[in-house]
Amino acid sequence: MKKKLVVIGGGAAGFFCAVNAARLNPLLEVVLLEKSSKLLSKVKVSGGGRCNVTHACFDIPEMSKRYPRGMNFVKKSFHQFFTTDTIQWFQERGVELKSEQDGRMFPVTDSSQTIINCLLSEADQYGVQVRMHAEVKNIEPLQDHFKIHLPNQTIVANYVCVASGGFPKLSMFDWLKHLGHTIEEPIPSLFTFNMPAHPITKLMGISVENVLVKIRGSKLQEQGPLLITHWGISGPAILKLSAWGAREFKDKNYEFGIIVNWLPAYTEVTLKQEFQAIRFSIASQKILHKNPFGLPARLWEFILHHSIVNPEITWSNLPAKEQNMLIRNLVLYEADIKGKTTFKEEFVTAGGIRLTEVDANTMKSRKVNNLFFAGEILDVDGITGGYNFQHAWTSGWIAANEIAKTTSLLV
Repeated sequence: MKKKLVVIGGGAAGFFCAVNAARLNPLLEVVLLEKSSKLLSKVKVSGGGRCNVTHACFDIPEMSKRYPRGMNFVKKSFHQFFTTDTIQWFQERGVELKSEQDGRMFPVTDSSQTIINCLLSEADQYGVQVRMHAEVKNIEPLQDHFKIHLPNQTIVANYVCVASGGFPKLSMFDWLKHLGHTIEEPIPSLFTFNMPAHPITKLMGISVENVLVKIRGSKLQEQGPLLITHWGISGPAILKLSAWGAREFKDKNYEFGIIVNWLPAYTEVTLKQEFQAIRFSIASQKILHKNPFGLPARLWEFILHHSIVNPEITWSNLPAKEQNMLIRNLVLYEADIKGKTTFKEEFVTAGGIRLTEVDANTMKSRKVNNLFFAGEILDVDGITGGYNFQHAWTSGWIAANEIAKTTSLLV
């Protein structure tokens, strides 16, 4: 008699669990339930529609450091299914991945649809039953099976894998709390910083390749690309900061100060030391037209204005007071953040099922027999760059492998 696995959630982790379980054990009946009308919606929009599948990092301890929450958990789980396995899994199905300079990995087609089509094809090939508009209201564990309650029907299953993604409100986890699991409070991660009415927002669209951003009064800092937007600042440096400081920023109600070093190769001291030599080499040129630091022209003009420097004077005529202000604004530019903005594309929820209640080697609940978890429903989240998808593939595969293996022993 066939055993039945029900996977709750039609995202990356849910699909990966379902297709691998069905493939690894043909005697397993696999049903995937998705509450909405869309499958793999985050896969679709991630990476600007290209799908940042994973990151080209092949060292487990190093990769684990990219997870503000769940670092030790993924350090264990990655030993079973890592970046190399992800690359090989897709390659075996005709999907080649490529690495970009920053380590992010995308399909060579530069289209997320390639990943979606691959997963849908696997589901079709191995007979996964996909049901849309199927929202689970309650899971009822019985002695050797589960009753999964939907609005208009009840499904009986031997195994359940919850891969329903992150929920923005604690109350939305109630159906899992009823199973005896503890929920770490869900809060946003990977968000941008708002600077309402700040003059720098007039520079929207300008990106700076490498800046260092520190949080005033905190040890938090990140270095990388920064993008100025019409509401504030974004880009990888900011998104990474938002992940590491997710709980700290919530406690501050998303109001805090930042210090931006537009020239991370310098400190205030080292820039002062070099400034005379820089001025001497371009002494006769106008400050506005000769920017020796390679900053975008409009940003350079903004910093000059903010430093009360006359843009029409030559470098040789720059007064000492204005020079000191210019140096400070180049390496210690201060601004206030008031609020955040989240987008579907990058949005990740920190929080979820407490990790001590789940076995990292099997993704099995320590509270309920034959209940498994995968993906963002767990209190694991990574910074931007493919890390969250890698956790989805890893946890989905481990759960699938354990269920397929357990079922084989029973048949």
